[in-house]
Amino acid sequence: MDRRTVLGALVSVPVLAACRTDSPRAEPGGTEVSMVDFIKHIEPLGFPWKTPDPFLFCVHHDDAYPEGDERLGPAASLEGRNIGQDFGGKGGWNMYHGQVVPGFPQHPHRGFETVTVVRRGLVDHADSLGAAARYGQGDVQWLTAGKGICHAEMFPLLNKSAPNPLELFQIWLNLPRADKFADPHFAMFWSHTIPRIVERDAAGKATELMVVAGRLGEARAPSPPPKSWASRPESDVAIWTMKMEPGARFTLPAASPGTNRMLYFFRGSRLRIGDREVPGRRLIELRAEMAAPIENGPDEAEMLMLQGRPIGEPVVQHGPFVMNSAAEIQQAFADYRRTRFGGWPWPSDDPVHGISGDRFARHADGRFEKAG
Repeated sequence: MDRRTVLGALVSVPVLAACRTDSPRAEPGGTEVSMVDFIKHIEPLGFPWKTPDPFLFCVHHDDAYPEGDERLGPAASLEGRNIGQDFGGKGGWNMYHGQVVPGFPQHPHRGFETVTVVRRGLVDHADSLGAAARYGQGDVQWLTAGKGICHAEMFPLLNKSAPNPLELFQIWLNLPRADKFADPHFAMFWSHTIPRIVERDAAGKATELMVVAGRLGEARAPSPPPKSWASRPESDVAIWTMKMEPGARFTLPAASPGTNRMLYFFRGSRLRIGDREVPGRRLIELRAEMAAPIENGPDEAEMLMLQGRPIGEPVVQHGPFVMNSAAEIQQAFADYRRTRFGGWPWPSDDPVHGISGDRFARHADGRFEKAG
């Protein structure tokens, strides 16, 4: 299910159900490996990227937006695009569900969390609680949807004289049954608060890591929201990005037994993990309890790592709602139709926050914070 379907499916169709107690298994075109290997499974990256329990969804947006116009949309013709459902990548960028500004106008969520890691560009957040934020340039927003929230995620193109590239990961992390009706909440991890580590091998070649969740050695990520699965020490949740110089070597430390660990090799030509060579654009399921030696190939490489102990509860998902039973999904739709999860206090479905590049967050309780 791609993000277009996930965010747009508010119609009556059969509910999808699964019990997410194991990480993804082999499919046609995948490669299974021996039990003594560091690697359980390798397959080409798809869209969206497959995720293991406790994660639900991961997508990498990488859009080469052109100069912006006076409305903070692209200063380019939109002819030939399926406006409202533009996922075709024409010209190297998408409008997604946006009509004027690219992005995702208001839509609901219940029962899980979104973690949005913005590497380049800006995202404007607005929600049904009246909160707002502008973040990017290395910032992370961690949102607990809990019992229900509507939000918009728009990509304002502020630069009128140069391109406006946008690159981000959006990751969905499940909530356990006990916390699916937690109060909605979001936390901002401003770029300067997120640990970044440079490890050099014996030849002096660097591996750079950003620790969004979990810990690496003495480096500990900012605290996740209080009801997050990641807030439980036993969850072993980690979200790291990795960049390796050509030929660099790095050993990924072992995680706790029973943890699921996935490595998304999205940029670069090849890696070697132990004795196995891995070509670029691959999903790599690792044996988390084993420290995995990685050697990069001749080109710079980038990876995203997701790991966590499985929640091990039934997962029933329909569009933007993720619960434990079909009855709870039906209730989510009924609650959304009745309450709109608090309504929508904004003048449009796709608000943006002006021409200033200042990054900020204004929370529902009135608290205000600025980046840096």
